[in-house]
Amino acid sequence: MQTELLAPEAFVGALAKPSSAVELQETHCSWVFLVGEDVFKVKKPVDLGFLDFRTLAQRLVACQAEVSLNSRLADGIYLGVVPIRCEPGGHAHVGGSGEIIDYAVHMRRLPEGPRADVRLAAFALTAAMVDEIATKVARFHETCREGVDTRAFGTQAAIERNMEENFAATGPLLHKYLRADEADELVRWQRAFLRGHGELFERRVEERRVRDGHGDLRLEHVYLRDGVTIIDCIEFSDRFRFGDVCSDIAFLSMDLAAHGRTDLAERLLATYARESQDFDLYAVVDFYESYRAFVRGKISAMLAEDPSMSHEVRAQSARDARRYFSLALAADRRSLLLPAFVAVGGVLASGKSTIASLVGEELSAPVVDADRTRKGMLGVAPTEKLSDAAWQGAYDPAFTEAVYKEVCRRAGVVLASGRPVVVDASFRARSMRSDARDLAILHGAPFRLVECRAPPDVCRARLEVRERTGGVSDGRLAIFDSFDARFEPVAELAKTEHTVLDTTRPVELSIDRLRTTLDVWPKRFAG
Repeated sequence: MQTELLAPEAFVGALAKPSSAVELQETHCSWVFLVGEDVFKVKKPVDLGFLDFRTLAQRLVACQAEVSLNSRLADGIYLGVVPIRCEPGGHAHVGGSGEIIDYAVHMRRLPEGPRADVRLAAFALTAAMVDEIATKVARFHETCREGVDTRAFGTQAAIERNMEENFAATGPLLHKYLRADEADELVRWQRAFLRGHGELFERRVEERRVRDGHGDLRLEHVYLRDGVTIIDCIEFSDRFRFGDVCSDIAFLSMDLAAHGRTDLAERLLATYARESQDFDLYAVVDFYESYRAFVRGKISAMLAEDPSMSHEVRAQSARDARRYFSLALAADRRSLLLPAFVAVGGVLASGKSTIASLVGEELSAPVVDADRTRKGMLGVAPTEKLSDAAWQGAYDPAFTEAVYKEVCRRAGVVLASGRPVVVDASFRARSMRSDARDLAILHGAPFRLVECRAPPDVCRARLEVRERTGGVSDGRLAIFDSFDARFEPVAELAKTEHTVLDTTRPVELSIDRLRTTLDVWPKRFAG
């Protein structure tokens, strides 16, 4: 349902500046006027079921919410809400006097070049940029509001309500873009996953992973310019903004996959998981990617049927709908890379963290590291120093065993999703290596231990540098000899499962060697 729309041309005169032309862009719920260095967004007086902007009061509330909520990720971009007034003679203008006929969100205009989708199309969105985005979103989610009101939206029942509304809203439209059997498979899979894994979603609620997030995190809302700026969060409904943080980041990973960059999509998830220490997201991310793709397909299908839209917009929307619905169907299919367990170990300062990080990049795989896991279990920040003596306190053998169990549990969640995982730990004991290998076998994944080696004097020199510069690892010179003496030589693994790297050699040579033994992304994906 929608009321009779005011013609967007009615606002052009009000927003125009003497030296600037007005460019109009249109979405399903807004008119966006680009005027020189400014942007004015006017809500359409429509009722689309999931939003209702029919009254002036409703549009004012939505405008105010948009400015307030977007200040969290786009500081200085949203300038405020301005009234659009009409004088008795019929002349509309911003500010001044006269009857208020509408409101607009006033924004600074951002250049298109740094926008993530534009960069991607120009092959200029790099893996490092994706890491920057993932880190920004992880830090944002840490600060997002969390409480009883938000948790209610992460329950199985709340998600099912949204899912079923999606199905109802598309109805027969879905069959315009997918074959009948494909449409049935998609609906059946989403329902089956949600209803069959209720405990996963409830655990996410209990672990406080449901937050007041962004709600519409896609490439065209992300700008990389002097840092990361993200605009256009969902402002019209708490229901669609509150949700599992995995649902938020899955929107962006889905969008990367929809643009043909599955490698970057997996890189985004891997970096986010490491920065947020949320490896359990891999248990539900395929569902959320499918759900988010369906939402985009639904909106595109609605635009394709909207007679008020231009022929070009409707035609492009139809193409988008087909692409997104197809992606939603494919979300439960396996990754292009098969699952594998890559354990990177060695003594203190042997270079294992550097190699683990590089292997993770090659595989677009999450890196589960023992140091971050240990500190997370102790409730301290990754860079906070733990100065316990060797084999005491945080490094007591019993606690270390618990850390390794948690590391393997996290790795198992990733493997169960059908993806490769890298584990960064010393793997100093045969029992630790055996447990890791058993986990890989349990998931039908190949196991490989990459053992990093360097002469003791080199390791000591590296530790001296580390003590001056800091970092996540607590390895230090005072405990090196004791640790080195307790490292059990790797003699139990077959040659096909054990690779030794001399980390005094150039790191590029080590990675080149590993590429010959690991299933990595083809170089055509490099960006």
